[in-house]
Amino acid sequence: MRRQLHVFLTAVMFYTRLPCPAWVDHSEELLNKATVYFPVIGWLVGAAAAAGYVGARWLFGNADVALLLSTVVSVLLTGAFHEDGFADVCDGFGGGWTKAKILDIMKDSRLGTYGAAGLGLVLALKFVALRGLPPAWVVPALLLAHPLSRTTALTCIFSHDYARDNEDSKAKPVAKKLGRAELTIGLLLGALPLLLGAAWARQPLLLAVVLPLAAVKMYLAGYFQRWIGGYTGDCLGAIQQVAEVTVYLFLLALSAWTFI
Repeated sequence: MRRQLHVFLTAVMFYTRLPCPAWVDHSEELLNKATVYFPVIGWLVGAAAAAGYVGARWLFGNADVALLLSTVVSVLLTGAFHEDGFADVCDGFGGGWTKAKILDIMKDSRLGTYGAAGLGLVLALKFVALRGLPPAWVVPALLLAHPLSRTTALTCIFSHDYARDNEDSKAKPVAKKLGRAELTIGLLLGALPLLLGAAWARQPLLLAVVLPLAAVKMYLAGYFQRWIGGYTGDCLGAIQQVAEVTVYLFLLALSAWTFI
């Protein structure tokens, strides 16, 4: 039990800004094992964002303010970890034409035009998609999107290889191995909120969200594979961000056709 607690807290330490006990230190072995809890990090971030939305909606009485503040909560909780990865991918693949150049740009801490444009657009898309949902579905959307998007990124670790030949201090720490048992557990942890949500809404069509998520993962992972021969930590962050938006857009489409 203590071993699994150590693994879980390793995931918390790497993927959030939540404080952890001093005895939880860096370990590449534990980071690889901690990947199984990536969807659980999504539970925590989704719950925090949902709580921020509910609290701000009650305090200010304005849905737009509440949505923006819920995003602030999620960004602060993760230290913009995945947003930074998405922006780096936009810069790297937008400005680089070889594997070496793409990887070099993604290590650069400076934000370029591609990254700024991409980050602004993805944050705006999150906002307008959530704003378009029926008010009663905003909280469920947050609770679904964060675990499912992280589960989508997790599958890339299993199916593809890590692209960087050499590590350095500017590269994000990232898990590089995932066994079938860990993948199965991760998928179950990621699917749990979806199964509960479909049962709560009495809407089995919600389960179909796995289809666009699978398409997102296959396209982005294939794109990364062609250009750099695998994934990096930034690539996983980009997959998470696009998958999160995909969940919101899927729910928005369902609401437009009055399925929810």
